[in-house]
Amino acid sequence: MKEMLSYGAGTLIGFALLLVVLFVFIQDITQKKHGVLRNYPVIGHLRYFFEQLGEYFRQYFFAGDRDEMPFNRATRGWVYRLAKNEGGVIGFGSTYDLRQPGALVFVNHPFPVLEEERLPTPSLIFGENYCKQPFEARSIVNISGMSFGAISEPAVRSLSRGAAVAGCWIDTGEGGLSPYHLEGGCDIIMQIGTAKYGVRDARGNLSAERLTELAKVVKAFEIKLSQGAKPGKGGVLPGIKVTAEIARIRGIAEGRDSISPNRHRDIGNVNELLDRVVWLRELTGRPVGVKTAIGGWRFMNELADAVHKRGLEVAPDFLVIDGGEGGSGAAPQALADHMGLSIDEALPRVVDALIESGLRQRIRVVASGKLVTSARAAWALCAGADFINTARGFMFSLGCIQSLRCHQNTCPTGVTTHNRRLQRALVVEEKYLRVANYANNMNREIDMISHSCGVRHARELRREHVRIVQSGGQSVAFNMLYPDPGPKARVKAA
Repeated sequence: MKEMLSYGAGTLIGFALLLVVLFVFIQDITQKKHGVLRNYPVIGHLRYFFEQLGEYFRQYFFAGDRDEMPFNRATRGWVYRLAKNEGGVIGFGSTYDLRQPGALVFVNHPFPVLEEERLPTPSLIFGENYCKQPFEARSIVNISGMSFGAISEPAVRSLSRGAAVAGCWIDTGEGGLSPYHLEGGCDIIMQIGTAKYGVRDARGNLSAERLTELAKVVKAFEIKLSQGAKPGKGGVLPGIKVTAEIARIRGIAEGRDSISPNRHRDIGNVNELLDRVVWLRELTGRPVGVKTAIGGWRFMNELADAVHKRGLEVAPDFLVIDGGEGGSGAAPQALADHMGLSIDEALPRVVDALIESGLRQRIRVVASGKLVTSARAAWALCAGADFINTARGFMFSLGCIQSLRCHQNTCPTGVTTHNRRLQRALVVEEKYLRVANYANNMNREIDMISHSCGVRHARELRREHVRIVQSGGQSVAFNMLYPDPGPKARVKAA
């Protein structure tokens, strides 16, 4: 009897599967959108299946440690070890190709700095002498702008608590200030994006009342003109990620795509930008900076000329320079691939423009754009940056595995999803410590590179301390590629 029942059940299952295959066959052969399925019904689905899984197979089985983009396995492993406090020690030699064009080679000093000769890396102040409440920044490495919305609630909570332990700042991103940013009690830089989320009134304009309230809990404000992943395009948060809470914080409709304008409607030139900087600084008493990607030298030249005509008091207190290789939770590929200069070119050019115009001491420079390792961060300091911002480095510290699903709300590690089931992967009590470890160990390794170069702390790094490998395999001193420009004659006369 049991055998008959089993046989009958198996027959029914087989018949049901046959019906499903027949249904798919008819559907494929009659549809008009996909040529492969129309000519090869049913089995044609294997093509799409393997195409979807291909990137994951390549990541784990076929790609070498230095082959992947945007971050290879060796780089991710470096960050993971720092976040887990496992140290950056390897055995038998490096897989880093010192003959590859663009490779960094730091100039070791024959007599490196002894431990008793080392000095703590000094903090720097934003807005000193130019605003009522200057901001003293302690950590060289800090958390770049990631909006609540682009990343999840437990991710923001972990970053906030970890930043407080490490003594670094967290940038809110353009999505507004959430309660989770405030949870850890860390230093916060409030970003004002083109949509003015979190700082706007009912008509979408800047709210003086809201800004005054925010000035009580944030250390500085950052006017975002553009970011490296998508210069000329505003923020994009797919509707599937716009929850009721996120909609309330941003002042938008739940479940609808959150798309920011491609620029501030009230800022159409450099003078209007400086007007807004001055207004915001006087209103809040806080330092005010500008975040932008760089496409050429016109912007910096116009900014310098306008500041000299109007006076140093109108200058932004800091500039955040984002490279074209910067990341984003969602960006058009045409812009992500081809718009904006790399941080390798943009950063030294911006610093040179500030030196030439005599504004370098007035304006702090923050570098951003794939600076996730201590070597890349140390290079940025050599190039002239005061601080380093990284977003994806801290995402890796939270457990990100580069699954490239940030915009789909299906992140398997809970970092960029609002699916509560998937968020279980990100345990705040564990991950905030990894955030702190990553920041602290990055700062320590930057100091280690500095001491090996013969300087007492990281802020003494200069362009002569690093060499860049060229196409022929030979390296050239960075200060030969970008020599000290010195101030222009008009600045000396002034």
